[in-house]
Amino acid sequence: MKRMKLYNSIKRAKEEFVPIDSDEIKMYVCGPTVYNYIHVGNARPLVVFDTLRRYLNYKGQKVNYVVNFTDIDDKLINKAKEENTTVSELAERYIEEYLKDSRALNVNEEDTKHPKATEHIDDIVEYVKALIEKGYAYESHGDVYFEVAKVEDYGKLSKKKLEDLITGARVSVSDIKKSPADFALWKKAKVGEPAWESPWGLGRPGWHIECSVMSQKYLGETMDIHAGGEDLQFPHHENEIAQSESLTGKPFANYWLHNGMINVNNEKMSKSKGNFFTVREISEEFHLEILRFFLLTAHYRKPINFSRDNMEQAKRGLERIYKSKERLEELLESAKGSEISEKDAEALAEVEKYRVEFEQSMEDDINTADAISAIFEMVKVINTSLDENSSRKALEEVKSTLCELGEVIGIFRMEKESLEGEIEKLIEQRNKARAEKDFATADRIRDELLNDGIVLEDTPHGVKWRRV
Repeated sequence: MKRMKLYNSIKRAKEEFVPIDSDEIKMYVCGPTVYNYIHVGNARPLVVFDTLRRYLNYKGQKVNYVVNFTDIDDKLINKAKEENTTVSELAERYIEEYLKDSRALNVNEEDTKHPKATEHIDDIVEYVKALIEKGYAYESHGDVYFEVAKVEDYGKLSKKKLEDLITGARVSVSDIKKSPADFALWKKAKVGEPAWESPWGLGRPGWHIECSVMSQKYLGETMDIHAGGEDLQFPHHENEIAQSESLTGKPFANYWLHNGMINVNNEKMSKSKGNFFTVREISEEFHLEILRFFLLTAHYRKPINFSRDNMEQAKRGLERIYKSKERLEELLESAKGSEISEKDAEALAEVEKYRVEFEQSMEDDINTADAISAIFEMVKVINTSLDENSSRKALEEVKSTLCELGEVIGIFRMEKESLEGEIEKLIEQRNKARAEKDFATADRIRDELLNDGIVLEDTPHGVKWRRV
């Protein structure tokens, strides 16, 4: 495989991606805390890193892909109390809801492992015991903390200095923690909270420890790629590195990938501003394949602005790609010739050129924005260079290429009706107006569609439409 370049957050630079094992790439993506529906910010790493996995598969690479579920946490405990249910019942309900949204975003769930924190308590306890034995952790009043000062290079991912963290800490040193920078590996049980037996008494795991334990159980002591939102760099990923590398003495992950954040109508998304949208809410207005496509129209490391206008623009772009595929299918219905003409050969060469550009973009730090631009250039070739005289072989080759690239970015799964419904309704209105000899209304609808880049063609088989 040609060497990809990935922006490694720990190096703050693009690096050639060299897997540990050429037979299998080991990849871990931090998953959700399952106490509510996922929001559009959660959807971005889901989509982006699934697309990387799809591209690696497209290039013939097997990927061992793990996304955890945090199913024990303060957020779950508080939400369960509010809803008068158990933490486990709450977690299972929202895991199911997550999977519904994830599948609707066309994330490849069949090939994803989803370990849960509560299923690995024994592993977590053993991990914490080992850290204590090596002198990196200590027990205090039933809690267990990781002693950050024991790690010389703490802060190497986030580029934060330990002394600055201690100086700016809001939590003062007490008789419980040696330093305000120390973080919990194990938390002493509180009355009414879920708890498990441990050498330090009843308690539950801290947040950071679960990812180290589960990722290393399924991917080994060193993985190829650890990914998540940029908001996880500190403290979550920094603390994962500290505890994991202190225990094993080996690099925890060779490549750290972090996606940028979501803005909503050019403002930072937050519940307090009322601009907070769950994926489920978005699905009430837009098919989630449109959301997936939208999330890939910007480079993953840059912020992306979610708005209704931008979603509509993504919808129109996706319609254009779908329409091109439909055109190929229509041409194939009547195609007869098998001999590739000079015109067909030129079109095939152009399509291959844009396939290469697509691959070059994906291999340049997962540049999906430019990869999608290459697909649009391919669509232009399909719409302008292939017609009723094109050979079946040429049409099939072009369709195969378009579908392969569509599979990489995770499209072509949407039902035709959901994508084209609005345009088809307008065409029906126009047909009705023409039947009633209301030509002014028919012309107005045609002009409105033309302004939106939709050209109507009256054919013996009915009205066809295409994007220009």
